[in-house]
Amino acid sequence: MDRRSEPNRSAIYATTLVAFLAIAGIAVVDPILPAIGEAIGVTAWQVELLFTAYIAVMAVGMIPATLASGRFGFKPVLVTGVSVVGLAAIGASFSNDIVQLSVLRGVWGLGNAMFFATAMVVLVNLANDREWVVGLFETALGLGFAVGPLIGGLLGEVSWRLPFFVCGVFMVLALGVAARKLREPVNKQQPVRLGQIFATYRRPAFVTLCVVTAAYNFVFFVVLGYTPLFLRLDVIPLGLAFTGWGLGLAAGILLIGHRLAHRIGAVQTVGVALLGLLVCMVLFATSTGTAMSLVVLVVAGLFMGLANANLTDLALGLGSADRRVATGAFNLVRWGAAAPAPIISGKLAEHSLALPFWVGFGVLAAGVLAYLAFGHLMAAGYGERVIWNRAARRAEHAPEEPVGEAY
Repeated sequence: MDRRSEPNRSAIYATTLVAFLAIAGIAVVDPILPAIGEAIGVTAWQVELLFTAYIAVMAVGMIPATLASGRFGFKPVLVTGVSVVGLAAIGASFSNDIVQLSVLRGVWGLGNAMFFATAMVVLVNLANDREWVVGLFETALGLGFAVGPLIGGLLGEVSWRLPFFVCGVFMVLALGVAARKLREPVNKQQPVRLGQIFATYRRPAFVTLCVVTAAYNFVFFVVLGYTPLFLRLDVIPLGLAFTGWGLGLAAGILLIGHRLAHRIGAVQTVGVALLGLLVCMVLFATSTGTAMSLVVLVVAGLFMGLANANLTDLALGLGSADRRVATGAFNLVRWGAAAPAPIISGKLAEHSLALPFWVGFGVLAAGVLAYLAFGHLMAAGYGERVIWNRAARRAEHAPEEPVGEAY
């Protein structure tokens, strides 16, 4: 489709820019975790509070943010979220102890919840070409995870405070763009009720997806939150290491994830990602040196990209027909399961550096078992079939649930 047929291009690009900055803000803290711990004199699990506070508040905040978008509109909620992130990031740069930092990271997470509860719905409703706008959004996420650690590493070499401050300044600039360029979708939607969100959990296929995603996202943040401490690198090398991880993630999302899904189906592509990541957890736990760990980190990013490229598609296809409801229900589980991973990893590391990876392996293995046992429900609901279940081979002829619209 000709891009000139998109009358809301400025608003779409503005939203995408804010998405990039929001994700970069998550990843920017990775290279400076050891430096923060050393500077303010805290243990590994206390440093991991920076991730856990952020993710926990983000998970809980998804529901009120979704409800608020239905009542007040998408743009006010999104702009408020960007404002909150900018102020929290700048405030974090002036913090003096782990409590202040954790509280501000929690506030930061609340701002991101407001953004992520609305951004994709805004983009889809503004665009004529949905496939293009979804690809644009995924590109922003992939690049954010790749660039964030590099920014954190380079600025963190000067001071661990600087990445927080610069991220806050970027978000303030993004606020100006968002306030000026964003537009409310033309079609006014009815307010979302809390009961609608929780009713989504009555769908067996959606519940299966949530169980699998919970296990996966726990491991995602074991890697993202704990590996910076595990590698024991200086700030700039650590930033480069996680830039490599981010590039692997971006490649999995942009180059492989959807192409593989077109060949073998989204459900089976997620299965490939889970099995690959399961192997990576074993390799992390048994790593014989830094070089091996760095290679595994990039490969893990690639498999995570395969999963990320398809999980949201599946959530919107298996959840409620109202994208706001499906997104809210899915993100509550997605981020809620991720929240304990960093702090648990920090506590486990006090006993053994490899133990967080073994626990991550166990959690992900449980998710894989759920996937193998009930993955055919997801496939049936999404109009696909899986090769290991005979009943599921008939899914396309007798689907158990109506197929939702992916985007």
